[in-house]
Amino acid sequence: MTFFDYLTRRKKSISEMSRSELRRQELLLEKDRKQMLDKVLKLAKDKQGLFERGAKEKTPEARQMLAQEFELRTTEQLMLQRQLNIRTKELLTVSRLRMLRENADRMKGGGKLGLISAKDMMRLGRLIEADSVKVEMYQERLDEVLALGREADEHAAANNEAGRAVMDIWEKLDRGEIADEAQGFDEADRRVRERQQAAE
Repeated sequence: MTFFDYLTRRKKSISEMSRSELRRQELLLEKDRKQMLDKVLKLAKDKQGLFERGAKEKTPEARQMLAQEFELRTTEQLMLQRQLNIRTKELLTVSRLRMLRENADRMKGGGKLGLISAKDMMRLGRLIEADSVKVEMYQERLDEVLALGREADEHAAANNEAGRAVMDIWEKLDRGEIADEAQGFDEADRRVRERQQAAE
């Protein structure tokens, strides 16, 4: 269950959670974030391997396939980086709320904690709930993503601009215009990222 699911489907909101429940949620988010980071690092390593194979490969069809794989890994890496950014923000939110809860629990009698009173905490909880993503908006975003996926599937058979950019780098390596494979990899990665960000 993702943090979004937790916020939208559970009866208890994060503002109603106890310290231990917040700490449990914090640990889950930390684990999820670490797994995503590991995947991003693995994709970067896979891309490096694909690029090296493509530089040695001379068959155009094999190179085209490797260029498509390189582009696919870059797309996956960018998507994971966005998710990683969201998880980091969610983790910060839960961590801060847990710290507020710990400080409030230290105060005996439910008095003021510096400038934040129990009444302020309730108002903050209501503001967070009111500001959460609505299910309809979430559904619309999913529909947009699925539409983009269908469009990408229609063009998957042809090697697109990003794949051609990787092919171009390999050809330059063959001709000796780029001497260093590491420099070629950096250039290919930069071009694919630029084209994908421009497409967005």
